[in-house]
Amino acid sequence: MPEFLKPVLVPIHSAGWPFIAIFAVVTLALGWLWTPFFVIGGILTAWCTYFFRDPVRHTPTREGLIISPADGVVQMITEAVPPSELEMPIEALTRVSIFMNVFDVHVNRSPIDGQISGLGYRPGAFLNASLDKASEENERQSVKIRTADGAEVALVQIAGLVARRILCWVEREQPIRVGERFGMIRFGSRVDVYLPKGVSPLVVVGQKAVAGETVIADMQSDEAQRRGNAR
Repeated sequence: MPEFLKPVLVPIHSAGWPFIAIFAVVTLALGWLWTPFFVIGGILTAWCTYFFRDPVRHTPTREGLIISPADGVVQMITEAVPPSELEMPIEALTRVSIFMNVFDVHVNRSPIDGQISGLGYRPGAFLNASLDKASEENERQSVKIRTADGAEVALVQIAGLVARRILCWVEREQPIRVGERFGMIRFGSRVDVYLPKGVSPLVVVGQKAVAGETVIADMQSDEAQRRGNAR
């Protein structure tokens, strides 16, 4: 494949093919009624294909690193108690919130090596996922991963204003590797990461994160929380 085509011709996740087929069939059907529908439908079908892309990622594998589970912008870094359904201690942990818009890759990846030690689903509203209260009020799927040395990282997939379907493919006690795909949110939303107690984030609000590649924290580092400004 020519190098200039590699950024465009990326793999499509299997979860997207039914939607792509529906968009294409509707485009063809409506196009027979009115030619401009071919153009409009073609654009929408191309967007749908783009939405479900699943590019290869090069994941850092050094022990202790916590890697971003989602593509998007780091929207908030706050202190918050993890969802009750994960049955974690009732104490505030550092929460890194990554917002995915409809143009980001929506395949979610594990931030660490470990074992799925907790799962919890809670139905809810579909508020704008950029709002802080979305963590409490929106539909969510929570995942807890325990490392070999007992550290736990919690992830929460949060539905948003447009997103109406959270997919989570892992099961309790299942081993998982850092960078491994574990779920998806359709279409656009947020993923919260709860860091272990005492671990500081190495990203800043407004920073672009890449699932499976961006280091968001280091459990073996004493570095203080980073600060940053838009420039």
